Amino acid sequence: MTESTPPGPAARPLLGPAEIRALAEQLGIRPTKTLGQNFVIDPNTIRRIIAAARLGEHETVLEVGPGLGSLTLGLLDAAEQVVAVEIDPPLAAQLPLTVERFRPERADRLHVLEQDALRVLELPAEPTALVANLPYNVAVPVLLHLLARFPSIRHGLVMVQEEVADRLAAPPGSKVYGVPSVKAAWYAEVTKAGTIGKNVFWPAPQIASGLVRFVRREQPVAEVDRELVFAAVDAAFAQRRKTLRAALAGWAGSASAAGELLEAAGIDPGQRGEKLDVTAFARIAQAGAAAGLTAGARGA
Repeated sequence: MTESTPPGPAARPLLGPAEIRALAEQLGIRPTKTLGQNFVIDPNTIRRIIAAARLGEHETVLEVGPGLGSLTLGLLDAAEQVVAVEIDPPLAAQLPLTVERFRPERADRLHVLEQDALRVLELPAEPTALVANLPYNVAVPVLLHLLARFPSIRHGLVMVQEEVADRLAAPPGSKVYGVPSVKAAWYAEVTKAGTIGKNVFWPAPQIASGLVRFVRREQPVAEVDRELVFAAVDAAFAQRRKTLRAALAGWAGSASAAGELLEAAGIDPGQRGEKLDVTAFARIAQAGAAAGLTAGARGA
């Protein structure tokens, strides 16, 4: 990464290993694998994330899984306000107290919502950015849900397992290109913004993490039902070794119907899904809609 650290927030004290462990001991908690908790204990990593997020001072940032608040403090330094969604009740209750202790002048700019991020439908403030150390076990579903539910999110930076970061940012034709790549591309331009080592976390994960930057598209990929597009994507990658004609047979009704839809979309039925970008899948969905297909229960 080449981003420089902004001069303002960098000067503020952030939580280090001693503070993180003291807070955890005070609460009588240890990070749990079930909730995908890995707390950042390195202030320089927080500064790096804040710099890479490219936040404006008047923005409202949505943070998911704030944990003990190490990233939250950095976000409050850089933005107007922070909406933090935390599923763990003790952590959700402690976060305002931590901010009151370390950033008393910013305490009124924090909004904490104790809820599962996958079930969030409303927020106390309209977010313009998403910056989060996403729980590893639900990172992709959470990201896609929030992008779908809150169109006010214009850009953001999320930290996920490095292999997930590679998938999200993968271009068509690469070995790791798949469902997350296409679905994320429906909403935004997605790029990998760096790698984070294992030792900046407590507990240290088994693999490195990756930073993923996204900027929402100004216009939709196509005027077509998103769920219909996603249903076609799911079908194409469920059997990724098969040709699109074969892989989309169940979705289209038959192999011959799939072939007709693909030809109508200007796509070779003999291709595989891993070669298509999101605009190609949108054309397939448009052809399907013209033929009377609906997404049904499949999709996002």
